[in-house]
This record gives sequence, C-alpha cells and structure tokens, in this order.
Amino acid sequence: MMADEEEYREEQLPLGGVGERLRAAREGQSLSVEQVAAETRINERHIELIEAGKFAKLPGRTYAIGFSRTYARMVGLDEAEVADLVREELSIAEEEDPRGGAAFEPGDPARVPSGKLAFAMMCAVVLLIAGGYMFFKPYFTPGADLPALQDEQVAQAETTDAADANTTDNAPASASGTVVFTALEEGVWVKFYDINGSQLMQKQMAMNESYTVPTDADGPQLWTGRPDALAISIGGRTQPKLADELMTIRDVPVTAEALLARAADASATTDQAAAPITGT
Repeated sequence: MMADEEEYREEQLPLGGVGERLRAAREGQSLSVEQVAAETRINERHIELIEAGKFAKLPGRTYAIGFSRTYARMVGLDEAEVADLVREELSIAEEEDPRGGAAFEPGDPARVPSGKLAFAMMCAVVLLIAGGYMFFKPYFTPGADLPALQDEQVAQAETTDAADANTTDNAPASASGTVVFTALEEGVWVKFYDINGSQLMQKQMAMNESYTVPTDADGPQLWTGRPDALAISIGGRTQPKLADELMTIRDVPVTAEALLARAADASATTDQAAAPITGT
C-alpha cells in the first residue's frame, strides 16, 4: 500500500520527468553542470536541455539517448532505464508534432555532412591537384628541381638549431622554476586551490590555454577529471603528465618540487620494472 502511494505521488510531480531525475541526482552529489560537462565531455548547453526535458532540441534522437545514458552512468542512475524513458518522451513529442521528426535540422549530423568531413574532402582535392602538378612538373621544367647550395646550407642550419633546441629541452628542470599547465583539448575542467582549500582558479580551459601556478601559493593542489589532457612544464621544461588516461584526480600537489619528485618516482619505478632478474 505504501509503495502504491509513493508511485502515485511521483506521478503527480509536475517535474518528475527523466531530466528532473538526472538533475536531482546531480545536485544530490553536489555536482555543478560545469563539472558534469567536464567529466562526460557533453556540452553544458546540452546538459541543460536534458535536465529541462527538451530532448527534441538536441542534435538528433541518437544524441539525445546517448548523452542521457552517459549522464545517467556518471550520477549512478540505471542508464538503460533512463534511455527507455528518453525514447518514450521523444515518441510523445513526435506524436504531438508529427512534422518534428521529419523536419530538416541543420544541426542534425545524420542529415548534414560534418565540418570535419567537409574539411577532409577539401584537403583531398587540394592534395590531388598538388600531386598532379608535382608529377607533371618535370616534363615542362626539367631543370627546375635542382637543389641550390643556399637551400642545403639553410637545411643544415635548421638541423643544427633543432638539435640544440632538443638538447636544451632535455636539460633537467629546477625546483624553483615556474609551473605552467596547458590544455591540450577544448573544455578541460580544472580547479586549483591551496593547502587551506582557498580557490586559486576554477574553469573549463580552452585548447592551448595555459595557467601559471602562483609561486607564492601555499601548497597549491589540483582537481580535474582530464589529467591526460594537461601538458605540464617547469621553467619551460616539459614534464610528464599526471596521468595518461581519463580519470578523476584530486588534492594532487602541483609545486615544482612535488611534480619533479613525482616524475623521479615514476622513472625509478619504470627502471626497476625493466631491470633483468638475476639468480643467486
């Protein structure tokens, strides 16, 4: 009897749709939309549409179901059940507006070639033209491809400069160097804070955007779900990433001294694993 009453109350809730359930689960874990976007790699605007139950406004039916499953998995809900509920809400929306399912949507990837595909096709055409030109060029200008002495000297100078730069990059970093984090992808969520929990910086970093850890920060630390998408340098010297795969890390010290010690420990562990085992 109690179960029947609870089911009745849930049916009477005006915001009891699957989007509201996802939002409630997120808020129950004290997660922001920004954090969910960073962890799931779903656009914040799409997350807001999902929570509002506006699935028909997403790029397409497949995206609506796929995004909702990913969201459900992150907040601990049954992703199969969520996917079924999304299908039901989309079906209801299509019945209310039969033209909605057949209308042409410029943003629907199933109907319009993606920007990447169009760019790849353009590059293929350019390469085809360039290849034809290079193939037939000797027939019209047989002496045009003879290398000049000046070009050889320039190439040698560039090779020497590259070798010098490589030697400089391999020089050890100093514990007093400035620590810089650079995003290797678009929308990398990070939070930097000191040992007392005071926030230094929190945002979704754009691709190639950099953040310099303040040298006067007291025990700076990092929280992110994309350590694999963050390049690290100390005093201009490239350092190993904090992880090579997508995972959540928190309370990781990011002082130059701590990062150098972490890299040294990782190198020592690798050397021990690679060392041959000899018998006594």
